[in-house]
Parts: sequence; structure tokens; C-alpha cells
Amino acid sequence: MNDTFQCLLVTELPDGAGFDTAIIKKNIDDLPADEVLIRVQYSSLNYKDALSATGNKGVTRQYPHTPGIDAAGMIERSSTPQWKEGHHVIVTGFDLGMNTSGGFAEYIQVPAKWLVSLPENMTVRESMIYGTAGFTAGLSVLALLNSGVKPEDGPIAVSGATGGVGSLAIGMLHRLGYQVAAISSKPDSSDFLTNIGATEIIPRTEMENFPERAMLKTRFAGAIDTVGGTVLATLLKTVHYGATVTACGMINGGNIPTTVFPFIIRGIKLAGIDSVEYPLEKRTPIWQKLANEWKPQNLEIFASEIGLGELPEKISDMLQGNAQGRSLVKLNN
Repeated sequence: MNDTFQCLLVTELPDGAGFDTAIIKKNIDDLPADEVLIRVQYSSLNYKDALSATGNKGVTRQYPHTPGIDAAGMIERSSTPQWKEGHHVIVTGFDLGMNTSGGFAEYIQVPAKWLVSLPENMTVRESMIYGTAGFTAGLSVLALLNSGVKPEDGPIAVSGATGGVGSLAIGMLHRLGYQVAAISSKPDSSDFLTNIGATEIIPRTEMENFPERAMLKTRFAGAIDTVGGTVLATLLKTVHYGATVTACGMINGGNIPTTVFPFIIRGIKLAGIDSVEYPLEKRTPIWQKLANEWKPQNLEIFASEIGLGELPEKISDMLQGNAQGRSLVKLNN
């Protein structure tokens, strides 16, 4: 094991001049003291990472900092009997990459209570094609399945369809036999959305045309919303009686311009999805489903592989709304 490793470091410039990112070498002793040292093989880029990398103090309070809310790799050292050297593990959520040095590094050191064992039938690489985005998509799919919605009930709408959560949710729903209406603001992404399983593509503007209407004609058997705002409000107004709509993002706004009418007239449910503090004991069953019956037929098409040096450009693309699918970050063999 080397004493030094490479990482992406975000530094706050003096006099409010902004934030700088650089690939640097650090010593393993510089990592926060904790129970398990992991040699990271893959990470992935999420919207929260892009915010942390550009100085969003709502995500990361102190700089310099290494973002990366996802990491997967092999245990190099452990002070707890539960986890042994050589074991492959996944870390997503909790405080990784927020105020704890994150996965955009060749090593992380974290509490044992953050670890999930890599499932059988899943490679380390595949686990980070999923990452937090895939885990969140899985929780959203679970909420719909638990609501009792069946493929024959009608299409499921997915907003933010080209993003990480949206695209993987489409792939999972398609694998499970559902028709999926993909809501997207990117007309050039039609081929991508069709290839991952969308049966209908709806321009986002179409979902933003009726802010003044309390109710709309029913259209969907359920919905997974990743953007919030007016799109979420329209989904609430257009799902079938008794349907469930999940919500896990707010890039389109934190306010929902709607009324109680869809809830009390159609008996619908709005299910909030949190993947950060989701209980550890419930995570393993989700990862098992991601490795097996929920796994999209061609998981590789959801991600493109990059190195640490390509992260700044991909972060910029994500913040400008130009990202498609997932960026898989390779760190070690």
C-alpha cells in the first residue's frame, strides 16, 4: 500500500474570488481517523458533488475539501471485526463527500456503519454506474411497487429523464415490464431515452403549461419526479386515482404550485425519497435487487467512464444542464 494517493481537491480562494479545483497528492495520514480504510476503485459524479466542487456551503461547510458522495472498492485496513481486509464494499450517502473527504480520491477512511457489502452478481464498476443516483432510483421504484401499481395499470412518468436518477429509474421500470413516459428538456436525447427503455418522450414544457389549473385529466399510473417545481405539480394533477408520486429532487424549484385537490379528490400520495440517511439495515436488500431483478438489460449504456482529470469539465456540464446519464469515475484497478 502506498502512503500517498491522488485526489481532487477544492480550495476556496482568498477575498471571495471563488473556488479552485486541482488534482493533488495527499498522504493517507491526512485522511480523517476512522475505522475502515478503503482503496477506491470507482466513484461517480452526482449533482451534489457538482455543488460541493463549486463552493456550495449548503453542501460542504469547510474547504479545502474532496467531494464524491459515492465510492466503491476494497478494504485495505480495518479496526473492526465486522469488516476484513480484501472485502469489496460500497459507500453511498451519510456524510461522505459532504463534510467528510469523499470518493474523488484513491483512498477514503470512514466509519464501519457506512459500509454495504458488494452484492453477488454485481461488479465494483457496476455499483458505481448506479451510485447514489441508482440507489435513489431504486428507492423510488420500491415506493411505486409498494403502492401496488402494476404494468397493466398504465404508463409511469419519470421527470429529469436524462439525469442519473431519471435514466436509471427508466431502465429499472423497463426491466420490470412497465411503459415509461420520459419527461425531458433535451430534444436531442430522444435516441438515448428510447434505448434505455422509454416508450414515450414528453417535452418538459408540456408539463409546465397549466400552473393555474387545480386538476387535470388523468394520464399516468404513477410518477417518479426528480426536478420538483411546476413539473412535480403537474404530475400530481395528472396521476390516476390512488396513485403514488415520488419526489427526490428540486433542481426546478423547491416550491410546489398546487392545491390539496389532487390529494383529497383522487386520494393520491406524495412519497419523499431520501437516500442520505436511509437506514443501513434496509440498504442491502435494495442493492440485492439492483444486482438482480431490477438491473437494466444493458447497464453499461447508462454511463461513460472518466478519470479524475476530466471531472472539472463534467462538473461544469452538469451545472449547465448538459449532462446525460452517468459519469463513472475510475480511480484504481
